[in-house]
Amino acid sequence: MSVARERLERWLQHRDRRLDGIPWLRTERQDGRTVRFVRDEILVQESGTGVAHRTLTGLGHRTSEIREDEPAAGLRRLRTKDLDVAAAVRRLRGQLPGAVVGPNHVFTSTPYDHGGPFGPPVASTALDAKLAPLASGASPVRVVVLDTGVWVDSPLPAACYSATADNHETVLDGDNDGELDSDVGHANFIAGVVVQSTEGAQVRIVKVLDSFGICTEADLAAKISALTDVDVLNLSLGGFSIGDQPPAVLHAALQTFLEGTGRVVVAAAGNNGIADRPFWPAAFSSSGTAWAPQILAVAAHNGTTVCDWSNHGPWVTLVAPGEDIVSTFINHPSFTSGWAQWSGTSFAAPKVVAAIVERVPAAGSVTAAAQQLRAAVAGQPIGGYPALQ
Repeated sequence: MSVARERLERWLQHRDRRLDGIPWLRTERQDGRTVRFVRDEILVQESGTGVAHRTLTGLGHRTSEIREDEPAAGLRRLRTKDLDVAAAVRRLRGQLPGAVVGPNHVFTSTPYDHGGPFGPPVASTALDAKLAPLASGASPVRVVVLDTGVWVDSPLPAACYSATADNHETVLDGDNDGELDSDVGHANFIAGVVVQSTEGAQVRIVKVLDSFGICTEADLAAKISALTDVDVLNLSLGGFSIGDQPPAVLHAALQTFLEGTGRVVVAAAGNNGIADRPFWPAAFSSSGTAWAPQILAVAAHNGTTVCDWSNHGPWVTLVAPGEDIVSTFINHPSFTSGWAQWSGTSFAAPKVVAAIVERVPAAGSVTAAAQQLRAAVAGQPIGGYPALQ
């Protein structure tokens, strides 16, 4: 086993231990394939609620012990103790073909653990980069970074992004272990990558991940469904699903967000170092839906090869720089400049976002710009994938 692979395996084991310690999160492993979801609950579209209740009672659960709420418009969440989620979902999908039914999958940022596969972010000197607001009169491309909240004590200038107060983050050490939480500064770093690379983006940061980089499928779908005034959506997060099937609730949210619009989603391919499983939402890029071409799935390269820790596969659209990226972080005694060096497909994705933004003036729209980018990188492969240099 190579040194790089050993480091990746240690990182994956460390991440698994942390996730396995979360009481509301269930991890199932079958044939070496891991999937995570919220224990004891399922998600179903509103019209299927009655069938869902009958299904759960048919599995031996008392009606009085089934709790129901509405995590998003048109969606119901049913909870009951000791629920076999996979069995309930299989039975419901058989009874409600074509309906939105699924577990509440758990997704993580990419990287999840602090620093991704090769350790925590390290302090860096500030780059001589222009971090300036849009010029007056410019027609910006509206970019949403759906991620952690933003830490306002940062070298990322406030004029370079927008975020309402409820999308600000202040937590640094939520588990009181004396170390920065795993995804402190994640959104700051991503936004910094975008604004270093283009002056044409109007960046807005919307929080869905906590300071450990964790969210549920229901929360992610609700946030996507609520977005307005957006042209390009950066999703540096994701995960695996039961049976490697498209997560139903996320599928519905993305369909509503993309179908019949001029929007584009740029999604990170994940950092598990595998090629035999789809990683969602990036893998929707090859889902065969009418809106699949509006999703770009981004793996990471180091300039010469696809990074060992980057996921890849036939669903990947292109690879982009993702190793030893330098960007804005947070102001902290361990990061005196406020800048850091970090690795992950999390940071390859915003490189692609910026490349799309740069092409919009000539292309005329973000979808046309994305198509131009695909064409431009097709002739310069790395590891067999079209590569943004």
